[in-house]
Amino acid sequence: MYYLWVKAFHIIFVASWFAGLFYLPRILVNLAQVPPESIAERTRLIGMAQRLLRFATLLAIPALGLGLWLWLGYGIGKGPDSGWLHAKLLLVLLVIGYHHGCWVLLRKFVRGENRRAHTRYRWFNEVAVLLFAAIVILVTVKPF
Repeated sequence: MYYLWVKAFHIIFVASWFAGLFYLPRILVNLAQVPPESIAERTRLIGMAQRLLRFATLLAIPALGLGLWLWLGYGIGKGPDSGWLHAKLLLVLLVIGYHHGCWVLLRKFVRGENRRAHTRYRWFNEVAVLLFAAIVILVTVKPF
């Protein structure tokens, strides 16, 4: 009975975490487009990004914890047909790295050290979508 509750809350926190990871790079796109003389707009966008990063980080913690509970506590992905879980865990590590990358990029904006064009951040923005899609496919289809 608890298994379904743990699974449901895991899905809710993962989806919420990814919502932050979908939007945070979009704020970086906007920050890269702000003219240097527009201090108020830059300050507002940095504040939004910092709050969103904190919120996404707080959502990541229970998402990861509940995922560990499903894996270690309920034995999800154990057995001969568990290759999908190994691939998913690799992608989860990439998501954590992506989250950290968002933090590093935001720090560069805060310090005024960004030298990249907004198009680079547009491409960076798509990485979270690809990771999310791959994870959902692995968990749903379990191709191996």
